[in-house]
Amino acid sequence: MADDGLRFPTSLGTSDETQIRLLGQDLAADLMGKVGFGELAYWLVAGRRPTPGETRVFEAVLVALADHGFTPTAIAARLTYLSAPDSLQGALAAGLLGGGSRFLGVTEDCGRFLHEALAGVSGEIDYDELALRVVKSATGRIPGLGHPVHKKLDPRTPVLFQIAEQEGLKGPHLRLFEAIGRVHPQVLGKTLPLNGAGVCGAALADLGLPIDILRGFALLARAAGLLGHLAEERRNPIGMDVYMTVDRNAVYDS
Repeated sequence: MADDGLRFPTSLGTSDETQIRLLGQDLAADLMGKVGFGELAYWLVAGRRPTPGETRVFEAVLVALADHGFTPTAIAARLTYLSAPDSLQGALAAGLLGGGSRFLGVTEDCGRFLHEALAGVSGEIDYDELALRVVKSATGRIPGLGHPVHKKLDPRTPVLFQIAEQEGLKGPHLRLFEAIGRVHPQVLGKTLPLNGAGVCGAALADLGLPIDILRGFALLARAAGLLGHLAEERRNPIGMDVYMTVDRNAVYDS
């Protein structure tokens, strides 16, 4: 029995013997079969139901980040599953734990970088001018600029720009990121692609989602991809080959 003296307020979910409520809705009657998972994920975090346009951009981000082949996160998940096939959750968690500054975490890092650059800027913005200042003042790598595989163009980037434009959701973060892509060669002396994880961070920031948890959306998307890798590992395992290839080529170095 609940203690009448205690209250733990939540705007998310509650349940009793006969009903589950989520976001103020009856889960079974109002949400199941009527709300897509991407729409629900946005709603859970933002506290409001997204518009159809926002849902389209948000779900495009999730699709863009779901998988990128045999990345370290996928390999970690597969090798953990090889070691502990009784722990699917451990294998999935192992892959997610690898989401950091080089893989997946760029989504949040880029969103934060752009957000901080736009802080205090008001009125009509000359994005190329602002981008030049940002690139010139940057110390270290600029999040979202460059990619280890896509040296000239990340195919996800123009598509997400286009979708945001079509939905009227190409806001200041995306516009500044786009401008960085135009002006950075003047400063760096070389041309780098705007990577997909970075454009996803800019798009999420333009949707008004909390900057501090943008990485969580990248992890949400990659969870689906990792589950796919684990399903494939069950059907057509490569984990043992990866392990043995490394082990057989290990060289003792004193």
